[in-house]
Amino acid sequence: MKDSHVVPAVNQVELHPSLIQQELQDFCGAQNIQLEAWSPLMRGKLNDNTTILGIAQKYGKTPAQIILRWDIQNKIVTIPKSVTPSRIRENAGIFDFVLTPDELKQIDSLNGNKRIGTDPDKLIF
Repeated sequence: MKDSHVVPAVNQVELHPSLIQQELQDFCGAQNIQLEAWSPLMRGKLNDNTTILGIAQKYGKTPAQIILRWDIQNKIVTIPKSVTPSRIRENAGIFDFVLTPDELKQIDSLNGNKRIGTDPDKLIF
């Protein structure tokens, strides 16, 4: 932003429990830039995670619903891709429960800086 006078309204980045990008979350929050999660469900790679499964079982929710709720509670816009009507409805079923601060921390602890997409810092322009 040092080379531009225009502050973006939204920054869409790969963001999920295995790549929480806390420094970027903090920066965008301080600059009033809305973060949007690209691949918020990590293409299903977190569906078998024991931490997420345990929380999902507590609430009677799917792992995807737990991850999407984690996004919402972290003020991250999340638009999961699906063409399956039942999955689209399921993904919307995240507003009837709230994760506790401890559960949010448990999910945050899954961060391993693991990407499924290309690391933008390694692109050559």
